[in-house]
Amino acid sequence: MSLNRSEKEAVIKEVTDLAAKAQTLVMAEYRGVTVADMTKLRSSARSQGVALSVLKNTLARRAVAGSSFEVISEQMSGPLIYGFSEDAVAAAKVVADFAKTNDKLVIRAGVYGGKSLDADGVKELASIPSKEVLLAQLCGLLMSPISRTAVVLGALAAKKGEGEAAAA
Repeated sequence: MSLNRSEKEAVIKEVTDLAAKAQTLVMAEYRGVTVADMTKLRSSARSQGVALSVLKNTLARRAVAGSSFEVISEQMSGPLIYGFSEDAVAAAKVVADFAKTNDKLVIRAGVYGGKSLDADGVKELASIPSKEVLLAQLCGLLMSPISRTAVVLGALAAKKGEGEAAAA
């Protein structure tokens, strides 16, 4: 069913608002994906904070015009699903993980930081750990020297305590 002018304007405004908040856009061709699989993908995306939409390409082009996502507007053709995320890797991770188990979903392109990514670039972006994991790794790196020092000082104190007990 075709949309009237006011409905099209509402869709464009909604997608423009999504694009204004998002850091990443991932586009994938969904030809042949079953409704049940698409429902799983949408559910997974929702839980990760990814806005996943099937849009008319002309409306998507108009919505991203003037934004950092405009660099891939010429690739917006065919049956595409668009994933926007505020987290830099969430959209890429959701789509790439789903594409691993469902060969009908084909990653087409993406944008991160105003730069166009091909399918391999999207997969590389998806392989980056999440922000929480990176923060935990950083915390572990910062704690490592401190914990090693504490272990060495504890061992010295125990050895000194043994020496004093033997002398007494």
